[in-house]
Amino acid sequence: MQQSQFLDVIDRDVAEQRFLAALQPRALDSETVPLFTACQRVLAQDVVAPLDVPSFDRSNVDGFALRAEETFGANEEGAKRFRLNAEVLATGRTPTQVVAAGTATPIATGAVIPRGADAIVMIEHTDVRENELLVRRPVTPGANITFTGTDVGRGETILRRGDVLTARETGVLAALGIAEVAVVRRPRVAIISTGDELIAPGTPMQPGHVYDSNATILADAVRELGGEPSCLGIVPDDERALRAVLEKALAFDVVLLSGGTSKGPGDLSYRVVQELGQPGIVAHGVALKPGKPLCLAVIQLSDANRKVAIAILPGFPTSAIFTFREFLAPVVRRLAGRSEDTTTVVRAQLPLRVNSERGRTEYVLVGLVHRTAGEEPEWAAYPMGKGSGSVTTFSKADGFFVIPRQREYVEAGDSVEVQLLAKGWRPADLVVIGSHCVGLDYLLRRLQEQGIQTKFLAVGSTGGLTAAQRGECDVAGIHLLDPESNTYNRPFLSEGLRLLPGYGRLQGMVFRNGDARFEGKKIADALASALADKECVLVNRNRGSGTRIVIDRLLSAARPAGYLTESRSHNAVVAAVAQGRADWGVAIATVAEEAGLGFLPLQEEQYDFVIPGIRWDRPAVSAFRHVLQEADVQRVLCAKGFRPATDRNLSDFAHT
Repeated sequence: MQQSQFLDVIDRDVAEQRFLAALQPRALDSETVPLFTACQRVLAQDVVAPLDVPSFDRSNVDGFALRAEETFGANEEGAKRFRLNAEVLATGRTPTQVVAAGTATPIATGAVIPRGADAIVMIEHTDVRENELLVRRPVTPGANITFTGTDVGRGETILRRGDVLTARETGVLAALGIAEVAVVRRPRVAIISTGDELIAPGTPMQPGHVYDSNATILADAVRELGGEPSCLGIVPDDERALRAVLEKALAFDVVLLSGGTSKGPGDLSYRVVQELGQPGIVAHGVALKPGKPLCLAVIQLSDANRKVAIAILPGFPTSAIFTFREFLAPVVRRLAGRSEDTTTVVRAQLPLRVNSERGRTEYVLVGLVHRTAGEEPEWAAYPMGKGSGSVTTFSKADGFFVIPRQREYVEAGDSVEVQLLAKGWRPADLVVIGSHCVGLDYLLRRLQEQGIQTKFLAVGSTGGLTAAQRGECDVAGIHLLDPESNTYNRPFLSEGLRLLPGYGRLQGMVFRNGDARFEGKKIADALASALADKECVLVNRNRGSGTRIVIDRLLSAARPAGYLTESRSHNAVVAAVAQGRADWGVAIATVAEEAGLGFLPLQEEQYDFVIPGIRWDRPAVSAFRHVLQEADVQRVLCAKGFRPATDRNLSDFAHT
């Protein structure tokens, strides 16, 4: 069957305008909740102080209540003398004796000031002899007293409608004796996942299936916005079952479906939604990347005189969360009574060219890294890649920039405006860019255990070396072979870069056990067998990686089936072979053994770390160097199949 086309692919802003015009979202009705449960809720009305805080004149210190003017002139040599009253004022007691001239009353911190007194002298500035008080330091009227209403005055508006209650605000309400508070009702959001291929987390994996991550992502995003999510489960591609769930979901304020947006023969969601009522679907197909299949609808419920917002989000995780963020998050915020979100924007330089498709607004997720001091802009934005189907891309990205629909690319070196995804974002303590290695994963995990926040961007050895040369990373993991000297890494150092020896690892040809084209053969014979069989598929590595250089050197001019298929890590290579999508590739022995694949040794290579000289002594870099040289770390690396550089000079050395 051929897939139907979208109803009407429209501009992003037009889609938003249609959606908001049909829905007209505003804060929901109020409800009264106990103060104990009100934190992070939005006030539905102003709060006016019902009493003064404090409600009485209060002593701030332990000391003596007296008349201030009678202490004037007191000093160490000439103390002023007072007769002590019999009453001793503790907290919670109402004074019964007036402080007359020449007298003083003992008082505790927080106690009520007695009539006649206008100051408190601290106990450490006095001496007591029998029934007489000696004051050795003068005080002014009002000294050490908090007067009634100093903090809050009765009738004063202390909190306003729309304020989000935090611990600070709830503390004020408690101090005023308020036990219940009127807040905006949380928007109730129904979340439905659709598709025969979906299974719930915790269920054993089955061939051809994927775990439903969208429900969790969307539910937590709703919570962050002040909403109340309810997951209604996974609905298969069955029209009757979907209609039943959607009719139940109309009891909610917002309904989110993921999957079933593309109008293909199995995509039922939009067909069922358009039958629910009017005004119905207002946009189906938006000129976005990711997120083109987005479908937006509004249903007016006449019996309840309310409207329900419905969004059918794309099934791919990155597409789903992006379209939710752009179109549904503002709606949930308004329904929850929250103000519009303010996005922090930083200017950054793009290290490499990014192509786009004219006619679609594209969102490009990036990781931000700090550039060498003194350069403008001070940030570099590395595209995260991996596509809209990636589960991890959004979680690891720092922000995104927008390519307008009229542009076909953004050139390397161009300046872009990056919108940060998280409030309170801070850069990682240690940024590592370059070639991926499971040994490096272990080292970074050790640093994380020490409280050092790390970020790794896999761009290959060449990309990592370039990033180090530009001062865009703290550490670059590389394994580049110089064919002239047959030496790894050191020949590629340029001025200002330093080399930290890492460890050796064994590269080799990986294949499924029992494959006669490779089993028990030498590399040359196995390669000849692979190249002779046109159905023998290679899974290649990405251009710029050290392993790609090894593969191209091995193949010479040969271009076997699968040569153009690039994987970004050793793990991806062995996964392709293990799953039968490819028959062979080149990866390190450690990863191949963990996957249970056959392995033919090709060559030992050196995986080292290049560090910009100006960053060598940064605390996080020093911690990285220290961790690498710890004896127990070296033992673990050996156990993982790596050869730590114990036989090489581990002292600091620079390019000469």
